[in-house]
Amino acid sequence: MAQTLALRPEPDAPVPQTAMVMAAGLGKRMRPLTATRPKPLVEVAGKPLIDHVFDRLRAAGVARAVVNVHYLADVMEAHLRHRVSGIEVAVSDERETLLETGGGLAHARPLLGDAPILCVNSDNLWVDGPVDAIRAMAAMWDAARMDVLLLLVPLARAHNHGGQGDFHLDAQGRITGRRRPGRLAPFVYTGVQILNPAIIADHPAGPFSTNLFWNRAIAASRAYGLAHEGLWFDVGTPPAIRRTEAVLADG
Repeated sequence: MAQTLALRPEPDAPVPQTAMVMAAGLGKRMRPLTATRPKPLVEVAGKPLIDHVFDRLRAAGVARAVVNVHYLADVMEAHLRHRVSGIEVAVSDERETLLETGGGLAHARPLLGDAPILCVNSDNLWVDGPVDAIRAMAAMWDAARMDVLLLLVPLARAHNHGGQGDFHLDAQGRITGRRRPGRLAPFVYTGVQILNPAIIADHPAGPFSTNLFWNRAIAASRAYGLAHEGLWFDVGTPPAIRRTEAVLADG
């Protein structure tokens, strides 16, 4: 099935110009490395995780990033000021309350604009395959049919991932459902998505998950997935860093 979902982007496929970078989490599973720094600043292969994300954003042609901050927010903001270049950065301040993924998007909504946005978790690392993954997503994006488009990786190639998969897709890439308890699902969410910011609506106040928006899109048959052709790593714990670096060192 993965082969049927892999697309070759056209050279002029419009890439979202604004990205939301999720960087506010507490990083509890990464302790003790997160005792003195936010998880996105933990280094993998000689570079902080969030810098790997910005490398991908710049390579794809994304012009602007909104980054949410909470844990050790001053440290994160200093890094963004002094270490990030070539892309405009705005900060969505969650110092008072950690809002989770959905709440973070809702809080940042005034900064995101109305065009489709790219949303990226800062605690995953991916390596592009034959094509740039963000550009491939942009080539598949169709606002007439989609509210969300998730970059997915086959469960068998989800490095360091201890789960049993997340989603089922049909042959056209439509997400047909989630993993059922006690069963496997063939695709894992990579932490990268394109979404229509208009769906960030009718939500509760305070913290909540992006699942609220995804579930609505799935129910309306407007949630799609694209299979990633390159490498992807769940970098959530210190041992996962060592395993990731070993795979990257092997080329």
